[in-house]
Order: sequence, then structure tokens, then C-alpha cells
Amino acid sequence: MPAPNDYSSASPLGYSAPPLLEIAVFSLESALIAKQSGADRIELCENPADGGTTPSYGYLKKAIEKIQIPVFPIIRPRGGDFLYSDSEWDIVLQDIQLCKDLGFSGIVTGSLHKDGLVHEVQLHQAVSLAYPMEVTFHRAFDRVSDPLIALEQVIAAGCTRILTSGLHPEVIAGTPLLKQLVQQAGNRMVIMPGSGVRSTNLAQLRAATGAREFHSSARLFQPSRMNSLNLAMQENLENISVDATEISRMKQIVSSPSF
Repeated sequence: MPAPNDYSSASPLGYSAPPLLEIAVFSLESALIAKQSGADRIELCENPADGGTTPSYGYLKKAIEKIQIPVFPIIRPRGGDFLYSDSEWDIVLQDIQLCKDLGFSGIVTGSLHKDGLVHEVQLHQAVSLAYPMEVTFHRAFDRVSDPLIALEQVIAAGCTRILTSGLHPEVIAGTPLLKQLVQQAGNRMVIMPGSGVRSTNLAQLRAATGAREFHSSARLFQPSRMNSLNLAMQENLENISVDATEISRMKQIVSSPSF
């Protein structure tokens, strides 16, 4: 198993590399827009209503062929909680192997015990299998019972970063904990705020937390392009895309020398 990451040359707040913007997407078209708009990394997902689940094989294959920036697929076999049966975890491991075989540079995953602590055995399996891909522990972290203990568990497993909103629905409310996590992680782990990150609060989040990587969906709802709709079905057929203008604004902010 790979050793936990060591950012020994980083600043006391955790990460010395240039600030980075990750965009979560739910379609290949959105991924291409995000790339063209300045995203540094893509989190590749399906099923936004479930908060993101593992992309299909075809989606994965096309993404790795067409997007020349780092793409991290989420590995999550279903929506709902993050307590997985053995058979569900077998699916996770097979999907990690698939992403490794396809040549992705990282994945996003995580699992918990009933008591809300990190499932260390499963996480160690995931990190070991994924190596040398990076592993981000996703927002299962925002459901843990003790975030400071959970942070140490994720570090010990060898993950590269944690995506978290500070155990609140959106990052602004979670700012005090995010700052604490960044400081406790120090040079050992990247803490990446996500959920509600926008151009209007990026500078505030940076100043308040010391974080250097930021995650946003820059979500944009688009009406269906169908000319024929069955109104009796009473369906909302909006498509979820990304806001290219908002991504460009965020990229401009994180690229500023003063950021």
C-alpha cells in the first residue's frame, strides 16, 4: 500500500502548489465546456439527483479520450448513504480497476461504518488497488460522526485529498471546521472545500480557510431541446449542465497573483 502523502515543502496551511479549480460534471458535454472554460480538473459523475454515482463505461471511455486535463471519476455504486455491503464494495473495487485500466489519473470514493466513522478496511483496499492513481475521499466525509478522527483515518489510508463542505450543506456555514481541518491536515493532506463554491465567495473561502483547491458544480439548468413533449406526463426534463461564464470567473480569481 502506498504511504500517506507528504507535502513536507508546503506551507503550514497545507498545500504549496498553485490554487486549483475542480468542476463536477454530469455529462460529457459539460466536461468539455468545463475544460474549455478553465477547469483544472474534472470530477466525472452521473445521476445528479443522487449526488453523483459511478459513470458508465461508455461515458468513462469517451471522457478519457476527449479531455486532456485530469479527470477523476466518482466511484459510488448508488445514491443514499455510504454504508456498503460486501457485494456493493466488490462493485466499487471493480470500477476502480476499470478506471485504472482506462488510464485515469485519479478517482473519488469513500465509505463509512454504521457509527459514522470511516470504513478503514474498505478505504485501504480502494487506495491500494487505485495506486498510482490519486484518491479523493468524497463528501461521505460530511456524514462522519467525528471529523477530526475521520481526517486521521483518511490520511492513514493514503488518500490525496478530502472533498468537504465542513459538515454543512454549503461551505460558508462550514468555514470554521474547514479551517480547522486545513490546519490539522497540515502538509499531509489537501482539504478541498466544495458545495456552494462560487466566484462570489472564493476569495472569502481562501482567506478564511487557507485552502488551495476548490470544488464547484457551477450548475446550470437547461430546458429540454425536444420539440414534442407529452404534457400529461408532468415531467421536468431539464438538463443539468455547467455555467461556462461562472467557471471562467472562478478560474480568473484562483489564477490571480493575490489569491
